[in-house]
Amino acid sequence: MADTTTPPTADAVTPEVRGVRRVVTGIVTRDKNLKTRRVEIQTLVKHPKYGKYIKQRTVLYVHDEKNESALGDTIDAMESRPLSRTKRWRLVKVVKRAPSRTLSNIEGAKSLAGSQVDEATGVKS
Repeated sequence: MADTTTPPTADAVTPEVRGVRRVVTGIVTRDKNLKTRRVEIQTLVKHPKYGKYIKQRTVLYVHDEKNESALGDTIDAMESRPLSRTKRWRLVKVVKRAPSRTLSNIEGAKSLAGSQVDEATGVKS
């Protein structure tokens, strides 16, 4: 007797067929590589004994095919198959753009606010 059910084609793959994939929201902390973004997810966890809330962070490497996201953006990432040794997530959408594209607080860059730079020589005093 012939089987009347056929396996789904690549066009007809729906979330019900392949299962539900997790979607998380995080902030892009590094965008120097092409198509790869490092995203951090901050969570607060209550300490089991003392009751104090502790910050925890999870670092994900997200595949950004069109290079849509930039440093400081808030994005949604979805689980995917392994794309490389570290990448297991892909970009769904950019939720919120960063207000400015400065590295001040995100990568720990030091500001030159207290020192003065000579325009002609480029030496700070």
